[in-house]
Amino acid sequence: MNTVPDIVYALSTSDSAVEQRLRERLATAAAESGLLDVAYRTLDTPIGSLLLASTDRGLVRVAFPRQDHDAVLQSLSEQISPRILRAPARLDVAAREIEEYFCGERTKFDLPLDLRLSKGFRRSVLGCLVDIEYGHTASYAAVAKAAGSPRAVRAVGTACALNPLPVVVPCHRVVRSDGSMGRYAGGPEAKSILLTLEAAA
Repeated sequence: MNTVPDIVYALSTSDSAVEQRLRERLATAAAESGLLDVAYRTLDTPIGSLLLASTDRGLVRVAFPRQDHDAVLQSLSEQISPRILRAPARLDVAAREIEEYFCGERTKFDLPLDLRLSKGFRRSVLGCLVDIEYGHTASYAAVAKAAGSPRAVRAVGTACALNPLPVVVPCHRVVRSDGSMGRYAGGPEAKSILLTLEAAA
């Protein structure tokens, strides 16, 4: 009987070809046996190596290097399931769309999303963020109003900071009322790169 360890993750990108094939076989066997609840991979981008994670519902997490990928994986194992495995193939479509975005070839993502990590007002804010069009920005106050709570400007800032799907759910498009960028989970340089990329399109 095949079994998969409860938590299986390693972020090394220096695996040999044999190790990569073994990982792929393990991921395939785990998925076919219903033992793979969270698949993940990393993706090199202009704003650093992003961690991508998905469930059978869709993309569930995108994390920046500064958020500590190992800590994010540990959190996913606690919040969703300990049956987590590096399985890049499951995230091929997500990786391709994000690469197309950074190449200026995509302005909207067509990915199924698993939003279970956000609840209540924060979930409502995420719904408003996807309505901010590529190349445009909205103030925290405008997002608060769109989410149905005009006075909840600070709560919108918190929702953006805790957005589990940055880049794909574009919290980088939310700025202060005076036009300044405000804070960003990926850091000010990452936010600037994203806004500059979209402005240049």
